[in-house]
Amino acid sequence: MKIAFVGKGGSGKTTLSSLFVRHLAAAQVPVLAIDADINQHLGPALGLDEDDAAALPALGAHLPEIKEYLRGANPRIDSAGTMIKTTPPGHGSRLLRLVEDNPVYTACAHTVALDGEATARLMVTGPFSESDLGVACYHSKVGAVELCLNHLVDGRDEYLVVDMTAGSDSFASGMFTRFDMTFLVAEPTRKGVAVYRQYKEYARDFGVGLAVIGNKVQGEDDLAFLRAEVGDDLLVTFGHSDWVRAMEKGRPPRFEMLEQANHEALRTVHEHADRAYEARDWARYTHQMTHFHEKNARNWGNEKTGADLVAQIDPAFVLSEALLAAPAGAGTPSA
Repeated sequence: MKIAFVGKGGSGKTTLSSLFVRHLAAAQVPVLAIDADINQHLGPALGLDEDDAAALPALGAHLPEIKEYLRGANPRIDSAGTMIKTTPPGHGSRLLRLVEDNPVYTACAHTVALDGEATARLMVTGPFSESDLGVACYHSKVGAVELCLNHLVDGRDEYLVVDMTAGSDSFASGMFTRFDMTFLVAEPTRKGVAVYRQYKEYARDFGVGLAVIGNKVQGEDDLAFLRAEVGDDLLVTFGHSDWVRAMEKGRPPRFEMLEQANHEALRTVHEHADRAYEARDWARYTHQMTHFHEKNARNWGNEKTGADLVAQIDPAFVLSEALLAAPAGAGTPSA
């Protein structure tokens, strides 16, 4: 299952991402978390101190090695240098599983110890470096995340949780279509629900599963406001949490001490995400992947690389869980 948390800046999407990761890990569900926000806060929210979080290896810094690994023996890709963020897999590509060891995870994934024996893998895009300032954009940093998502074959009982950038920036690429379920975190304010409306409008034609998590809800008036503004898309709400306040101070109690109402809310989120699996359509997923690759190729990729990137699309290939039966790293076209 591939899950994204989105929302306006300050809505609490990183906090709720981290709570959901802790919930999954406590339930012994394999989970890989990715901080895809340039403001890197997911590591500290999972209990890392600031220095350790800042020292995490950045996906963007390992992009050439990631490309070379994923390219594998795909005859449609002449070199890793011709791969861009939207490059889709095909026959001969190496695919990623959530529960495995591979060079990408070895280079970029850090295992975070949570309560007891609970753990989660964490990867980060990395912040802007000094050389990026004034010349790079956010989307140049998350290209590695999108490329990995394109090559990921995940199952039902394992989770990828991505803490996305604030607002609707993810619509500058096709990454918003890479998820089984997108949870939009909204405060009970006009600005909070404005992001929801924008996100729903952009996602309307792409079959994106979207549910709203109300955050910082302090009473019936806040709840009524959210119900009036987002209707049936409102899944669950979170209110004040002494546990979260302690976590933000760097002194989280054991996760089992999170307020019961918030534990129940996380179970609702988990159940809703699990149900989204029933709507998974690998053919549509692959079509959207190739659609955005062709669009990026024609708009800028061909010119930048000097190659015909549309020719990288393998028309006989459909990404699916059937490929999990193939040897690790071997992409096989579907019938």
